[in-house]
Amino acid sequence: MADSQKQSSMPRITTILVFVLALFILFDPTLREGLGTIVGYGLEPVVGFGGQFPVVTLFLTGIVMTSLTIIVRHFFTNYVEQVRSQKIVSAFNKELRKARAENNTFKIKKLTEQQDKIVQKSMQISTSQLKLMPITMIIVVPIFAWISVFMLQADTTMFAVPWSFNTDLNGVYVLPSWILLYSLISLPFGQVLMRSLRYFSFRKRLEELKAEGK
Repeated sequence: MADSQKQSSMPRITTILVFVLALFILFDPTLREGLGTIVGYGLEPVVGFGGQFPVVTLFLTGIVMTSLTIIVRHFFTNYVEQVRSQKIVSAFNKELRKARAENNTFKIKKLTEQQDKIVQKSMQISTSQLKLMPITMIIVVPIFAWISVFMLQADTTMFAVPWSFNTDLNGVYVLPSWILLYSLISLPFGQVLMRSLRYFSFRKRLEELKAEGK
């Protein structure tokens, strides 16, 4: 049990270290500008448009980055096993609550004996997701660094956005406006893409089960 806990803690430590490093890069102007400039050699000719259409650049960059991160997670995620684990944990917790409400000491004892196995299985699923975080951060951080550099060099950053008819995308409303606009573009697209991929994964699995006669 101690070995499994030690193994499950390693991805968390790695993820935390990568997250801290990412924050350090994004909040340090020198590192952010340096990384963004390097990444710009590849992205600028493709989606930069010479700084003339920053909203289009944000739109395309959001689609590219969101697609890459979601596709990476998709191919390394077992959705069937994930849902099965969620159902098992939900059913277990329901039975345990019921046993405690009925003060059924025998059932509570039996369920408690199985609790470690249930928790360990759930942790394995969570750990597999954590292992993907450093990979996705390798995609996200450089692109965000480039966007921050690009927006400062864009020809014009005054645009009509949902929360204002005339706003500077480099202006700050809690967060820089370009981050808010980027999120408004990428989050809905990400949800649609993720649900679509998950749907096709379950559909494929159902077809496999039918072929096997199950």
